[in-house]
Amino acid sequence: MTTIRGARARARMEVTAAIKDEARRQLAAEGAAKLSLRAVARELGMVSSALYRYFPSRDDLLTALIVDAYDAVGAAAESALTAAPGAPESGAPAPGPAVAPALSAPAALHSARWIALCQAVRAWALAHPHEYALIYGSPVPGYSAPSDTIGPAARVGGALIAIARDAHRTGGLALPPLAEELRPEAHRLTALLAPDLPPAVVVALTAAWSQLFGLISFELFGQFNKVVEERDAFFTQAVTRLSYEVGLGAHPSADPLSRGAARR
Repeated sequence: MTTIRGARARARMEVTAAIKDEARRQLAAEGAAKLSLRAVARELGMVSSALYRYFPSRDDLLTALIVDAYDAVGAAAESALTAAPGAPESGAPAPGPAVAPALSAPAALHSARWIALCQAVRAWALAHPHEYALIYGSPVPGYSAPSDTIGPAARVGGALIAIARDAHRTGGLALPPLAEELRPEAHRLTALLAPDLPPAVVVALTAAWSQLFGLISFELFGQFNKVVEERDAFFTQAVTRLSYEVGLGAHPSADPLSRGAARR
């Protein structure tokens, strides 16, 4: 009986994967707004009633695709974070305040991890433009994302926060400026996103998170066409500046080019 149940589970997984693959093909060809369960069933040689046993509605199928996309880009970010130079050893306890100075990594390592993570997110987006558009493009008419998408959607942001948290724990995080009128909102965001970080850092992280996807969206959706030609170098420069804004690495004013521009 266990063998039969296992075979059924594997068969269901295979059919589910086939449905998703065909749905992604339709996303690329027609866009999310035109995704149709009947069309998916037809292409797979299934009757609609059989497909409904896997996904009761178009919205259920969309949610599954959205969760998969968020998980995929989140996994890319987390893998880059783990592989980057200076990443904390897996399972190692976070250093306490008393020992942080002795264990402090060079500030450049925190910035390097940030850049590596951002580059991994961009690389995933360029390799999966239609899935990126599904989660960061125009809303799908008539679709409202359920709470199931919240956790997967937070993975990239969580990885960015992890870099700032590591830098803060080891004394390698500078405090960005914070406007006085923004302090109440800063404390609200801090309580929501990262209670262990200074409010000024959380505000800067929130801005950097949005700017990261703004850069990628401009590139993918054509706003950089006939404007930015050296895309790789431009992106690296931009996300390096974002790392400065959240307090990682050297401050922009320490950049010789910045100092020269200031003198001019």
